[in-house]
Amino acid sequence: MTMFDTTTPAAPVVPSHGRLRPLGLDEVRITGGFWGERQAVNASGTLPHIESRLESEGWLPNFDLAAAGTLPAGRRGREFADSEIYKFLEALAWEIGRTDAAGDSELEQRFRRVVDRVAAAQEPDGYLSTMFGREGQGERWSALQWGHELYCLGHLFQAAVARVRTRPDADDGLIDVARRAADLVCREFGADGRDAICGHAEVEVGLAELGRALGEQRYIDQAALFVDRHGRGTLGEIEFGREYFQDDVSVRDAEALRGHAVRANYLSSAAADVATELADESLLDALRSQWDRTVERRTYVTGGQGSHHQDEAFGDDWELPPDRAYSETCAGIGSIMFSWRLLLATGEAQYADLIERTLFNVVATSPGDDGRSFFYANTLHQRTPGVPADPDATSPRASSSLRAPWFEVSCCPPNVARTFASLAAYVATADDDGVQLHQYAPSSVRTTLPDGRVVAFDVETGYPADGDVRITIAADAEFTLSLRVPSWASGAAVRVHSGGEVTESDAPAGAVAVTRVFRGGDTVELSLPIVARATAPHPMVDAVRGSVVIERGPEVLALESIDFGADVGEAVVAGEPVERDGRVVIPLRRRSSGETVDASLIAYHDWARRGPSTMRVWIPMN
Repeated sequence: MTMFDTTTPAAPVVPSHGRLRPLGLDEVRITGGFWGERQAVNASGTLPHIESRLESEGWLPNFDLAAAGTLPAGRRGREFADSEIYKFLEALAWEIGRTDAAGDSELEQRFRRVVDRVAAAQEPDGYLSTMFGREGQGERWSALQWGHELYCLGHLFQAAVARVRTRPDADDGLIDVARRAADLVCREFGADGRDAICGHAEVEVGLAELGRALGEQRYIDQAALFVDRHGRGTLGEIEFGREYFQDDVSVRDAEALRGHAVRANYLSSAAADVATELADESLLDALRSQWDRTVERRTYVTGGQGSHHQDEAFGDDWELPPDRAYSETCAGIGSIMFSWRLLLATGEAQYADLIERTLFNVVATSPGDDGRSFFYANTLHQRTPGVPADPDATSPRASSSLRAPWFEVSCCPPNVARTFASLAAYVATADDDGVQLHQYAPSSVRTTLPDGRVVAFDVETGYPADGDVRITIAADAEFTLSLRVPSWASGAAVRVHSGGEVTESDAPAGAVAVTRVFRGGDTVELSLPIVARATAPHPMVDAVRGSVVIERGPEVLALESIDFGADVGEAVVAGEPVERDGRVVIPLRRRSSGETVDASLIAYHDWARRGPSTMRVWIPMN
């Protein structure tokens, strides 16, 4: 197992040791393509939109009221509204690290102005909340089941991590704010303090990473305490059961992720952090087993998780109805967080496979083309055409049938923003021998291995439109270049061009490694077969038994009524999908008339971008 320098990579997750070391925004830059376009929209559309709504909804001004001493009068937003400001700050910090090398841009000034308002609201002992702790409000820590005090602080800690990793010498004060708040949490909830947990896991993952970033072991130890306290029933019984909070059984004894899907993924991410830092192999093994069962039996073909609307929760094994899929965007992001930690710990490609599936089919689905509207939930079967949302309105969560500009619970927009801003940190990793490429996008990679070897290369690809990935070596070096081969990519091949010589070999699913003395100008070409394929469901998923989904590369495809000429509920598969003029076309029979038509399929992440329609992913065979 390799020991890492935890202060170097500008990345959301930097374990002190593990199988792989993440490469940060200072080492990997996405230069274009599918994800480059989304990062650009995130910067130009989503971040300004979020800031505007945080102001107009009153959630950011809550901190001004706290600083002025006038709360609770005038406070607006839910009990967890503070967290959206912290997620926004995290997104800004990563965006500054991604684009603003000089540190003197207007974006930097916007960041500092928000930090000033947050810092002014902090109490002398480190307490920070606009919802609790004042006359006329609930007492501190008096509503841990639903109050989200610790949850909000967890997002504050992650914002501080982003800042210290991208601007370690910044004098804006955010890191000090987070440190004071973390010290208070350790005093209040340490081994000799309150034996309690928050009803929404998040403080655990925030504390663990803040401890890594600042070299504070006691923060990691506090995260471990919180993780171990889950399963004792301290939060009490509710109508959804204690599993909603993951407080029914211990993390170590759970068989799968259960309960509220975002909470479950955040807690599992924190548990993976703790297992890594404390070298707790039994805990890591338990988490890997839970991941296996959850992915096999409780995860949609899109990578989405959560099949219950009422409690935003996982269903039982094999309970995956497409028309009732909740598949919250934030749950998808939480799943990526969990999978990424397991990838770093083990190096196993299956975790990167799920990250890719979830990025393309959940996270990319949420934002509108301009980055100013979002899906909160991600159904796999829309039975009635949606109604366009009022661009000035605030929608109840998950009630909008099309992308909406804002929600009463707007956790998803800033979650998407921080994910896109930090996305380059999920592209590649390194170990003592070389570099591993996990996600394919036009990019540049520049890093130094522990023994001083400099690895530099550039990636060109049209992925996912095509499966050709070309890596051009930019500096002479001997190292191992490992390329992930997705599980669906049967027939993949790799070719190495060096000094006029070409060598070619098969690339089986998992990863292919090329070890050699590379010269500047050498190229490595990975060919992944991107063709339409029909996928049958697991026979235990009775909701879609007898149906197929069409996939192409990492993308799940969908049928919209716009392309079918009728309600998609009438569609029955009448033949094999083919690719024609850059489109995937499939013959479908209309139930009512018996007529067979050739209908184009679109990438699921593109559905509802042309206006209201009915849509389905799984199409019956008869």
